[in-house]
Amino acid sequence: MTINIRRLRDRLPQEIADLESEARQEGYLHITRLIDEWSTGDNRFQRDGERLLGAYVDDALAGIGSMTVETAMSGVLRMRRFYVRPATRGRGIGRILALALLDHARSFCTVVIVHAGNDGAAKFWESLGFQPHGRDGYTHLLALQRHSDDPAASDLRRCATPRSP
Repeated sequence: MTINIRRLRDRLPQEIADLESEARQEGYLHITRLIDEWSTGDNRFQRDGERLLGAYVDDALAGIGSMTVETAMSGVLRMRRFYVRPATRGRGIGRILALALLDHARSFCTVVIVHAGNDGAAKFWESLGFQPHGRDGYTHLLALQRHSDDPAASDLRRCATPRSP
């Protein structure tokens, strides 16, 4: 099994419809929201720090995940629209996808948040180092370690601070 992580930029992959269908069958609507926001142009993951990635197993889309700017907090990115097909779960695909997004985030922020939709998701995020921290629509928070060669490694001013209303 070969896992390949690809950045999705110009268009959503055709297989996104299959992911949406499977997510809906499980009661999740976040892939539907991703497709809707993409088609209206509301979110194309183009702001600083944002990224949309697809996880492919042997050239078939097995999962998707994104990082977006968190508007409620300064200097924070949010892991969103994260989904791995049920038939491919338990093979490390979600972990590889999440780590790719977190590695990308290190260049833009020191804190990433996520909303875990259920207990299984909470355990997954906690296995990656996220800490329970429910507030403002998210359930978990991860303080990122900067790369040691990053000149901003000691710059803690970019840490999460609530934005004034």
